Amino acid sequence: MNPQGSPILTLAWTFAVMSLFAVGGANSAIPEMHRVAVDVHHWMSDKQFTDLFAISQLSPGPNVLIVTLIGYAVAGLGGALVATVAMCLPTAVLAYCVSRFLTRSTRSRWPSIIQAALVPLSIGLMAASGFILAQTSDRTWAAILVTAGAAVLAATTRLNPLWLLLAGGCVGFAGLLG
Repeated sequence: MNPQGSPILTLAWTFAVMSLFAVGGANSAIPEMHRVAVDVHHWMSDKQFTDLFAISQLSPGPNVLIVTLIGYAVAGLGGALVATVAMCLPTAVLAYCVSRFLTRSTRSRWPSIIQAALVPLSIGLMAASGFILAQTSDRTWAAILVTAGAAVLAATTRLNPLWLLLAGGCVGFAGLLG
């Protein structure tokens, strides 16, 4: 299928395929969303993508809101609806089918093997998402150091991530990150 003619069809095709590879949720597909929205289709700049991601994370609701905002930026309300449905529906159908298969095979080893294999895959995809977002938003050495420090603290302590977000927001609001 070549959806290049219509932005709505392009959004539907892009996010339907992407949803099937978003192991661990929509945030694990951030690198691919960035590549498609910024580098392939030129729907937005790095800064616009980073801003949409920040808005989606600050807003209440599911992490998939980034997809809705990308769709809205590309094709208005119709684009928002199409992108969201395309990102959610294929994954929901796949999850339903897989869960039915896994509940039938209670004596099989496959369910635990599949679940064990998906954990490191999800962690790797989330780390790639963080790396892409850091690349697109950290423009000064001070910002890079704050991001690296927050990552180290998050990985090595039991400090609530909300405190790290609050500290980063205060440093940014104070204008110390350039």
